[in-house]
Amino acid sequence: MEAGFVEIKGLEKHFGKTKALSDMDLSLSRGRIIGLLGPNGSGKTTLMKLMNGLIKPDRGSIEINGLRPGPGTKAIVSYLPDRMYIADWMRVRDLLKLFSDFYKDFNREKAEGMLRSLGIGEKDRIRTMSKGTREKVQLIMVMSREAELYLLDEPIGGVDPASRDFILRTILTNYSENATVVISTHLIADVEKVLDEVIFLKEGRLVRQELVDDLREKEEKSVDSLFREIFAVTDQSSGLQNMTDSREGA
Repeated sequence: MEAGFVEIKGLEKHFGKTKALSDMDLSLSRGRIIGLLGPNGSGKTTLMKLMNGLIKPDRGSIEINGLRPGPGTKAIVSYLPDRMYIADWMRVRDLLKLFSDFYKDFNREKAEGMLRSLGIGEKDRIRTMSKGTREKVQLIMVMSREAELYLLDEPIGGVDPASRDFILRTILTNYSENATVVISTHLIADVEKVLDEVIFLKEGRLVRQELVDDLREKEEKSVDSLFREIFAVTDQSSGLQNMTDSREGA
């Protein structure tokens, strides 16, 4: 594989005695929508946080466009966490101003247009919105940046099917062809249609990384079917545990 826009080598991360990631090597190219796939506890959120510089690795390295995670990468990385981070007291206009002030690449006009399409006004307060609407607003802010790397942690988790369609459509139509989008999820069937490449994680280890078209041709099955096959034992043995996972190592 060609030299990547994102290069990860020998990456490891522990939380106490728990090893969240083990000896991981990854290379991600520009211009692709990549699925970071695995059940809860596989290391998806940990990897996202490491790439965004929120936590530090115990071993190994991450480089994004030749830079270690820090101020230089925050200027080109747009991150959607797996939890709501917008304060309830804020109005939409406060959120627009916050993003405009913090990010030089924030396209306010694009954000305002998407908000209008949902019937959301600048005077609307976050606390009055449904969970699904808040999820959409948060995604609109993230995707309105002209970033080079988008890290989207479980963007369709916990929302209804109609909201999932909106979220995936927003992702598809609001990133440049030279940017990289990484979508973390365990809802494979919903996102498979938009993915160019997949990364399978299991118990903190890289199981497989492959272009979707190559995988389908080689395996003669869908990404969702292969995912179910690879993770069948995990799903059966730890389904209840997954429902109550703390998400720190998700």
